[in-house]
Amino acid sequence: MTEVDVLAVAETWRPRPSPGTVVVTRRLSLPEALSESVALVVQGVRRCGKSTLLPQLVTRYGLKEAHCAFLNLEDPRLSNALAYPLLDALVDGFRGRHGPEARLAFFLDEIQAVPGWERWLRARLDRPDGSLFVITGSNASLLSGELGTVLTGRHLTVELFPFDLDEARDLVPDLTVAQFIENGGFPEPLRSPDGDRLRREYFHDIVERDIRERIGARSSRPLRQVLQMAYEATGSELSLRRIAGAVGVAIDTVGAYLEAAENAYLLFGVPFFAFSERKRAHRSKKYYPVDSGLRRVVVTPSGRDRGKSLETATYLALRRRFDDICYWRGKGEVDFVVQHEGRITPYQVTLGAPGGAEPRHEAALSAFYEQHPQAEEAVFVTEDTFADLFS
Repeated sequence: MTEVDVLAVAETWRPRPSPGTVVVTRRLSLPEALSESVALVVQGVRRCGKSTLLPQLVTRYGLKEAHCAFLNLEDPRLSNALAYPLLDALVDGFRGRHGPEARLAFFLDEIQAVPGWERWLRARLDRPDGSLFVITGSNASLLSGELGTVLTGRHLTVELFPFDLDEARDLVPDLTVAQFIENGGFPEPLRSPDGDRLRREYFHDIVERDIRERIGARSSRPLRQVLQMAYEATGSELSLRRIAGAVGVAIDTVGAYLEAAENAYLLFGVPFFAFSERKRAHRSKKYYPVDSGLRRVVVTPSGRDRGKSLETATYLALRRRFDDICYWRGKGEVDFVVQHEGRITPYQVTLGAPGGAEPRHEAALSAFYEQHPQAEEAVFVTEDTFADLFS
């Protein structure tokens, strides 16, 4: 593909906001400035708003729009040219238009579609020429393993999730907490009369494009069954052996499916809280979906539990803020245990009255404090307190 061809495709990806479209400014921690020698990497689940974040970065970093090139590497027009020469053609062609002294920015969406892109990018970053690179991907393994080694010291990563409550209210001002918990935060479904249809399509696309194709699964059916069972079991310890028996696949296969789903940001594993890694590994994980609305359209009607939806929304709110989130089970269960800046804080999620606690929650916390007396005072999350805690 020639430079002219690549630039023509890139031009069609230049952001052109439609009149009257509400643009929600995303609330996430970003580096103070972009660097010619360090790429900014934005990772997150498909359809969470990575592509619409990119033009916001133009404003955020004071870039000239005419000096910014945008390209989605999953564009079907590029499917026969997905190799590093395609990226060279874009950068060299755009540089040729603006001259050697211009400060240019390249926004490369879904870059994992190009084999070998990491070494190409490392070579570019090692020879700075006034070009800035922002890349996105819908897989958490984008910068793991060999790739992380290739780009050591050459990238900063931020994670993007579906809207939180405040962002969702920027789009739908009269949105209640109950509506947010039911519908989740995927941007487009929130404003569409076909929201649930879009959510089902998202689940299908993520399973097919970001999981099945990547792991080379022959059939989608067992993969879907495993993921549906994981969604049904939200908030409970997940037995891989039980799922394997129900679906008719090997235990290792179930584990591979769940790992691939985590990499695709379709769900998140939460380990048992213990200071010993051996003790953590000995207990099963709990799993939470990336979006409470997505969970609702995937599980069976009997699995649409308001308590699990609130617990999912609470986990996601914590996940945006903290890196180390666990659960604890002894004489009862503590839904979440957060370790942050040397402090340990237990969280209990309940549909009860604000500030109240069910007897089972109090019993679980009492047992937890017996083992961890240094922990902070417990935080109780209800539908009535959710907005105050996580806005």
